Amino acid sequence: MKTNKKQIALHVVLILLVLITLFPIIFALSNSFKTLQESFNSVLALVPKEFTLENYKYVFSRLPLFKIILNTFTIAFIVTAVKILTSILAAYSFVYIDFKEKNIIYFIFLTTMFIPFTVTMIPNYLIVSRLGLTDTIWGVMLPQFADVLGIFLLRQAMRTIPKSIIEVSKIDGIGEARILKDIILPLVKPSIISTAIIFFINSWNEYVWPVLIISSQDNYTLSLALQMFISSEGGTEFPIAMAVSVITMIIPLILFLIFQRHIMSTFISSGVK
Repeated sequence: MKTNKKQIALHVVLILLVLITLFPIIFALSNSFKTLQESFNSVLALVPKEFTLENYKYVFSRLPLFKIILNTFTIAFIVTAVKILTSILAAYSFVYIDFKEKNIIYFIFLTTMFIPFTVTMIPNYLIVSRLGLTDTIWGVMLPQFADVLGIFLLRQAMRTIPKSIIEVSKIDGIGEARILKDIILPLVKPSIISTAIIFFINSWNEYVWPVLIISSQDNYTLSLALQMFISSEGGTEFPIAMAVSVITMIIPLILFLIFQRHIMSTFISSGVK
């Protein structure tokens, strides 16, 4: 009986936490379909009395959103692909290739995770400026082509593969490239997918670095353009601000919902709480 009461209490707490987590999303979605007057009169009502799409029409009429979304997707896709490639190669090297001071080098890599972005922001900007890549999407992408988090997650996944499989393959004369392609990658595919989704979402939502590099509207990313739009319109046009918020979060949210099982399993297997 006591166990049942504890389980019920636990489920109630979990349901409350879920509702608290989902409320901002539902709140933004609901108010994005309200008129200005209704949003002010009943801002907490989750079901609009007068359903309207005018807020979304207004946003698309004021901004070249399709071009901006294409810019953002291009940056997120290329950054994710290159990050995954560099993470796979580095993780494989740290697990299956013996070289001098390997553990020390890996430890140095991990320590870079604790360096704030503000410390590396100015050196990165100077490098991008010297290369003539300011106000280009390549200037946004270049400093993001490697990520220690990806190396850590994929290394943890590769460590679960018995080294005896790799040793037998090498005895049979199979090269490193084929071992990686035909043996390692299929076994760590879920971890690669989940890590790629994390990279994609982070790149999609990036704001601080693009605002330093990009100045022309043709090269705006979605977060940059929409954040500026919210700043200029959100004070008086609250439903429009909510429509902008929904557009900004919808693609990363869909990706997370589709691949959440892979993301959770990767963090659990890596020992990350």
